[in-house]
Amino acid sequence: MSASETAATSNHGGPGATTEAGPLIEARGLTRILPGLVPVTLVRDIDLEIKRGEFVAITGPSGSGKSSLLYLLGLLDTPTSGEVLVNGKPTHLHSEAKRARLRLSTLGFVFQFHFLLPEFTVAENVMIPMRKLGRLSHDAMRDEAVGLLSDLGLADHVDKRPDQLSGGQRQRVAVARALANQPPVILADEPTGSLDSKSSEQVFEILRDLVDRRGKSVIAVTHDLDMAARMDRRLHLIDGRLAAPPAEGV
Repeated sequence: MSASETAATSNHGGPGATTEAGPLIEARGLTRILPGLVPVTLVRDIDLEIKRGEFVAITGPSGSGKSSLLYLLGLLDTPTSGEVLVNGKPTHLHSEAKRARLRLSTLGFVFQFHFLLPEFTVAENVMIPMRKLGRLSHDAMRDEAVGLLSDLGLADHVDKRPDQLSGGQRQRVAVARALANQPPVILADEPTGSLDSKSSEQVFEILRDLVDRRGKSVIAVTHDLDMAARMDRRLHLIDGRLAAPPAEGV
């Protein structure tokens, strides 16, 4: 285990934790620096592994590089140096088209704000990643979308527009969209940050269920330390580097 990986703490091993050998996602010396008159370092020298069936929290103060790290792991940004491996294969030499294809098939994204398209129905929003990947017929995509939404308690809302749903319901639609192509990894950036406590708990339980029952790996950036403590493992960032989390109550 690398030196920076040992800075992460393990909270508990849930039923879905670490079911197969070999990481799904691995970072090696991951560094991202924004160029400019005064360069800004977002993350530096990060080594970590995300295994199958893990629920991992990324925590740290504002500006510590949490979202930057998530976007690098999700291939939404490219490192200045170092590399990200997915299923043991390097990605730094991929064309943008190949990176996009890998994101569609392997990675699902949930953000603090759901980013649903208001002109489409709930089911149509969930179908968007399926259309981009192009594996299924229209009827099969519709069936898959309805099934995912039903699993998340939204069977009666599939043909509504996003503005007809509550904030918690819209975020559940966003989770269904992230699952559209059945990716093994879900990356969530403050998925409960804009929700009330009841809706936050519902979304957390859905993410927990994805790990425990579906065997997904979930990586979630969060400011909620109570929520982070209920995940399997915590990666804590300070000034763009992995560090030991502060003691409870600090």
